[in-house]
Amino acid sequence: MCLKDCPVGFQGRIKMLKGPATLKRRLLEMGLVPGKFFKIVRNAPLLDPLEIEIMGYYLAVRKEEAAYVLVEKA
Repeated sequence: MCLKDCPVGFQGRIKMLKGPATLKRRLLEMGLVPGKFFKIVRNAPLLDPLEIEIMGYYLAVRKEEAAYVLVEKA
């Protein structure tokens, strides 16, 4: 399942990143590292971006980018 499809409150683990190398590098730099656990905190009013908690901090991720992050339920 993709990160963009996860409901608020979902807790999971990042399984892998897909997409172009430049996008993968950007996602890794943001902290979306395979194997790390996260929680979906909330969606913005128009459902984009979504806010996640990962490695002790909060991160806003656009749905367009979240489509390239594969996750699994924790």
